[in-house]
Amino acid sequence: MAEDISNGAAAPQDQQAQGAQFNVQKIYLKDVSFEAPNAPQIFSEQAQPQLQLNLAQKVNNLGGDAYEVMLTLTLTCTAGDKNAYLVEVTQAGIFTLAGFDARMLDAMLGTQCPNVLFPYARQAISDLVQGGGFPPFFLQPINFDMLYAENLRRRAGQQQVDESQQPPAGNA
Repeated sequence: MAEDISNGAAAPQDQQAQGAQFNVQKIYLKDVSFEAPNAPQIFSEQAQPQLQLNLAQKVNNLGGDAYEVMLTLTLTCTAGDKNAYLVEVTQAGIFTLAGFDARMLDAMLGTQCPNVLFPYARQAISDLVQGGGFPPFFLQPINFDMLYAENLRRRAGQQQVDESQQPPAGNA
């Protein structure tokens, strides 16, 4: 007697029958930068460090169902009025997304792909900060679903503003 041990996950055949496919082809570091402009003096600073994290995402269609997704994380640490370090990591991946309607494709590119890339970017940042002589930095998880929902709200608001600024049809 054979048992199905899938932990509730859809079998690959079920996914193909539904027509939607999501595959990770490659994950790679696209760009890395680390600067400690005030080293070694900054190591003796007693000021409480202030951290600022910026996040950006870019998607390129590589043709057909292949997409390059780039997740850029920029972490700036200041101590007092001096920059302790600046680290920027662009973690990228090539993904195949087939069989999704336009709305679902946008959601997959905006949530699932960054979720796959984030742990790699987090590790790269941690390694660079520690390798630069600073205490380990542990980047907290990011809720890409929430960020995507906020981005959708912003896009909808911008679309309403754009439509309200257009002259009424028929007035020439």
